[in-house]
Amino acid sequence: MTSPPSLFIDVQIACDDSGVPPAREIETWVARAVAESGKKIAGSAELSVRLVDREEIRSLNRDYRQKNAATNVLSFPAGPIEGLPDDAAQALGDIVVCASIVSEEAAVQQKAVADHWAHMLVHGTLHLLGFEHETDADTAEMEGLETRILTGNGLNDPYIESR
Repeated sequence: MTSPPSLFIDVQIACDDSGVPPAREIETWVARAVAESGKKIAGSAELSVRLVDREEIRSLNRDYRQKNAATNVLSFPAGPIEGLPDDAAQALGDIVVCASIVSEEAAVQQKAVADHWAHMLVHGTLHLLGFEHETDADTAEMEGLETRILTGNGLNDPYIESR
C-alpha cells in the first residue's frame, strides 16, 4: 500500500446537486483508494474528479463507450505520457461521477448517500489504477478490494444488500 508522496486531486463540480460531498471528502476517498490499492506509484501523481449532470455523463458514455445512457461513474485512465520530465507528476486520469444518479441509487439501495459516494469514488479510482471487472476473477478482485478499503475505513460492505 504505497501512496505517492504528493497526490494532487482536482475536484470540479459542474452540476447543481445538493447531495454532492465537500471537495475535501472527495479528495480523502480518492487518496485512500490510491494508498490502499496495493499499486506502487513513484513520485507524485495527479488526477481529476468531475461531478456532472445526467446529460454530460450520458454524452461521455455515448462518445467513449458507445452506450447512449447515463451511468453513475466513468473512469478515463491517462496511461503513460511520453516526453514528460522525470520529475513531472504521473497523470492517473479522470473520474466523472453523475451526482443525481449516485443519490438515486443510494435511495433505491437503501444506503447512506455519503457511503455510496465513497464507493463510487473508490471504484472510479481503482479503474484509473488498472483494476477492471470484465471477468469473474477481475470482478472478485476489484470488489474485494473496494470492500476492504470501504470497511477498513468504517463503512459497510457496499455489496451486501441493506436491510
